[in-house]
Amino acid sequence: MLRLRAVCPFSWRAFQFRSCSCKPLITEMIKCTDEGQIFDLIQKSKAILSEKQVECAFNILWQFQKQKTSFLKNVECVRDHPQFITLHNLATSQTEFMNDDTLVNVLYLTQQCATETHDLLVEALVTEAWRRLERFDINMLSKFSFCLANQHLYFSPLMGKIADIVHRKLETIEDLSFVKLFVALGPMAGPEEKEQLKSTILLMSEELTSQQALAVMGAMEEMESRNSHLNKKIASILHKHLDNYKPIELLKITRALIFLHFQNKELFVKLRELLHSYLKISVIPSEISILVYALSILPSPYLDEVEISRIEAVLPQCDLTDLNSFATSVLRWIHYDRTYLDNTTGKQLKLLQKLDHYGLQRLQKCTNLNLLWEELKSLKGDWFAESLLEETVATLHRLMDEINYKNVAEIASFLSRTNYLSTLLLDRIASVVLQQTEKIHPFAILPIILPFSILNYDPPQSDEFFGICVQHLNSYLSVLDPLMLVFLGFSLATLEYFPEDLLQAIFNIKFLAKMDSQLELLCSSLSMRVQLRLMELNRAVCLECPEYQIPWFHDRFCQQQYNKDTGSMNGAQQQINKMLAEVLGGTNYVKASVLTPYYHKIDFECILDKRKKPLPYGSNNITLGILPKMHWESNTQITGSTLPPGAERIALEFLDSRAFCRNIPHLKGKSAMKKRHLEILGYRVIQIPHFEWNSMALSTEEARMDYLRECIFGEGKS
Repeated sequence: MLRLRAVCPFSWRAFQFRSCSCKPLITEMIKCTDEGQIFDLIQKSKAILSEKQVECAFNILWQFQKQKTSFLKNVECVRDHPQFITLHNLATSQTEFMNDDTLVNVLYLTQQCATETHDLLVEALVTEAWRRLERFDINMLSKFSFCLANQHLYFSPLMGKIADIVHRKLETIEDLSFVKLFVALGPMAGPEEKEQLKSTILLMSEELTSQQALAVMGAMEEMESRNSHLNKKIASILHKHLDNYKPIELLKITRALIFLHFQNKELFVKLRELLHSYLKISVIPSEISILVYALSILPSPYLDEVEISRIEAVLPQCDLTDLNSFATSVLRWIHYDRTYLDNTTGKQLKLLQKLDHYGLQRLQKCTNLNLLWEELKSLKGDWFAESLLEETVATLHRLMDEINYKNVAEIASFLSRTNYLSTLLLDRIASVVLQQTEKIHPFAILPIILPFSILNYDPPQSDEFFGICVQHLNSYLSVLDPLMLVFLGFSLATLEYFPEDLLQAIFNIKFLAKMDSQLELLCSSLSMRVQLRLMELNRAVCLECPEYQIPWFHDRFCQQQYNKDTGSMNGAQQQINKMLAEVLGGTNYVKASVLTPYYHKIDFECILDKRKKPLPYGSNNITLGILPKMHWESNTQITGSTLPPGAERIALEFLDSRAFCRNIPHLKGKSAMKKRHLEILGYRVIQIPHFEWNSMALSTEEARMDYLRECIFGEGKS
């Protein structure tokens, strides 16, 4: 019986799919002229669709999208169509029966249809491909790694495995399928592997097509390549094909050449000529914004009056992405003219005003949250923050009822990115999570929690909200990416939330060893960020949850980091340091740049006895601008510090704009957590906000001295 059960599924599949040919249905699909006809075929044939027919359907749907301009693309409508969902579910159930080529092709095609990274089909395809990885040939590895790179999984363990396989096969690679591997693996390779990759590309460079050379240049930018020989070689190939590139490709080339500090006057002259010639004939707003942006990053940027008029003519048709691109370019010109020409033309300022007008107008006319998000998701820069952020939040308030389980993580990420505290939006986000938790993918929990952590906000029913978020993750703790767990643990700790299951999952030998191996694959900046977050989480748990008995193990790391710190003061801190010495009675009554146990750094420290009189530090004071060693007896013991009975330590912190939300003077999460920790360590904490120190009320030295006396002693004028 067991043997029959093992054989029957295979026999049934052979009967079901191979007894009738795939070709007639595929031929019908190829004859379709729009998505509706494809969906009709799927509805009629869903009971018998094979893996190859599923692949063909995905392919044709993507071909329809490719043929449309950006104005006519309807990816979202296609993705949400009932028969696309049917196709999606069929593919999910068939992954293990797909051949290698079909498997990777379907993964690529679903990505083109804007399917989310954590979609069940994507997860099933990636998991099945991982299982087959060792048998993939170089072509298949190239295509698969390219798909992973599109999902921004450069530093995942899976990419590490592919890199290992490629390293073993490097000597046998003889064709240009290697280019995709170079593009996908280059940014996450180690120094030795990077040099091997570059050397292999250099031997093959003469055979590169224009598109391959463009892809290689993009990878070199990601790798921050300093191989001048390879850079020159690829640039010469790009130069040869320059006339054949589209505007978006010319922008990629320009950006890469500038980033890599490439010096070739002839190439830049040709680039500038091409960009100007395209700009004079282009009528598509997105294309014009690309051309203008590319021109603005070239050395000595300029636009003539005809080109400025062309920009003004298309502004009413522009979406927020295009308007933001134009504004960024104009601001760059204004900065260049002021810096090098000591001049700003009225035309530039007038253009900037028109951009403001059309940006506000577009927001006010918006009636669909998902369409708005498509324009908002990539916006950044000074113009958006200064000119459109308030109106954008007002528009989100107006469309708030459209926030649901599908877009809740996106709206949360917008608030995190902009540092804008909107209690209305955060309350709505929490409400959606509480009502629709089961529909939200566990991977979306971190971006949902992040704005609450960053902006230091507890929604109504906060315990229930954070509890249900953590509970939703608990069954995934063993499979979630280590980096995500560290960031999640830190975000919750900022909010004074310490789920024991999550902390036990992070602070154990097996997890930390896994994370260490992953850190080796990360770029140095991301690796350092992860290590800092782990240290900060370790510190928070030790100080706020000693009952968990999680040890402090970051002494060496902290010493290494703080030895690199110059400890220099900004202007306000220097003013405060000088005035504190006068208020307290001399420089030996105040310490600057103090390290506490657990390596919190505070701007200034002083000690008052029980009669509120300052106590001197004697000869152990710190030299200004040099980072001190910790002067307490122990870096882990809070009690037993040598203070006279009744005396108190005071920590004074100057808080600049980064410590507060963008729109209101509300303390952000990290600054609030630091205050909490210093109080646990026995300090009375005095925080000096920048908007108070720089206010009209404190515009004189005498007023500032009185302010410090009031903060320290609770009294005004002496």
